Amino acid sequence: MRLLAGLRDAERSLTKHAASRIPPGVGKVLSAVEETAESTKLWCGAAAAMAWLGGWRGRKAAVAGLGAVVMAQLISNGLCKQLAGRPRPPKEWLPHDEAEDRPDSSSFPSGHTAAAVAFTAAVAPTWPAAGAACAVPAAMVALERVQSGAHYPSDVAAGAAIGLASAWLTRHAPRLMRRHWLLR
Repeated sequence: MRLLAGLRDAERSLTKHAASRIPPGVGKVLSAVEETAESTKLWCGAAAAMAWLGGWRGRKAAVAGLGAVVMAQLISNGLCKQLAGRPRPPKEWLPHDEAEDRPDSSSFPSGHTAAAVAFTAAVAPTWPAAGAACAVPAAMVALERVQSGAHYPSDVAAGAAIGLASAWLTRHAPRLMRRHWLLR
């Protein structure tokens, strides 16, 4: 019980800190990036640009990124949110009016963060420069989800973990399935 109370206190402190210490101008930029990432538009656009400009490597990175996004969304939004049912952070923690524009779905985990991290982590092994470029908006999305009061820090951490796992599975699943089927 004490551990849970400590976690709740830490989350309250981190959420309040992020919501009040980020300058309004930076908050607007974070919101604009998050809005672009809504419904995975940013990652689909990045994949299209990679496929168009990056030749074979760009197409391979785009396919890996989109595959990881699909997997991350299925896990975070299709499974975890349905099981968790966690309410969003209390509006009293937020010194701004962004809390009025939050979804009604479960707070846990952050699907936006899961998609952002999945895309970035799946692209990076094939095209490191593109992965590094994607890391900037991915980090901005994760920060915005806490700053806006849409998620607790642990929701964002869980979303990032789901994104990393999705990228890893997307990269390794074909080889693992081939090995499994060949050993039968």
